[in-house]
Amino acid sequence: MFDTDPYELKMAGALEHFEEELKKVRTGRSHPSMLDGIKVEAYGVPTPLNQVANITAPEPQLLQVTPFDPSILQAVAAAIRADQALGFNPSDDGRIIRIPVPPLTEERRKQLVKQTADKVEDTRIALRNVRQDALKDAKRKKDAKELSEDDEKRVEKEIDRLMSENQAKLEAVFAAKEKDILTI
Repeated sequence: MFDTDPYELKMAGALEHFEEELKKVRTGRSHPSMLDGIKVEAYGVPTPLNQVANITAPEPQLLQVTPFDPSILQAVAAAIRADQALGFNPSDDGRIIRIPVPPLTEERRKQLVKQTADKVEDTRIALRNVRQDALKDAKRKKDAKELSEDDEKRVEKEIDRLMSENQAKLEAVFAAKEKDILTI
């Protein structure tokens, strides 16, 4: 018999990855995960920002970064400034970096929705690749006489059902994020 569980796990993994990517997309409010993608050159090694500093959102329009080691303060500020996708301009007082989060313009909101739509398409491609792998595997097993034609059709229906479920989840998550981005 053909086991669809590994393919189901791969599809779920693609969806989880998409949801993690969405956390990095900015909405109107500030939240610490906005800085998740930033790497800081600390001690000669590129290190994720959350491993070298404490990130908080004390106000809706402000992020605060407190490096564990004050000697890397300038490197942290430079890394945040270098990430053009975020468009932040941090300022520091020698101990703490404050990052004002400007309100999004209508144009910037539409641009963020487009970026999110690109991530949706990447996830769809990943899901289709998993589907193709499953169907190829089923066909290979049928050709090797390990699977009957009826079983191959059943597998195809099951994979298509999983595909439909995951596509629906993907659309729901995207619609919620789009609404969040466009809400002023």
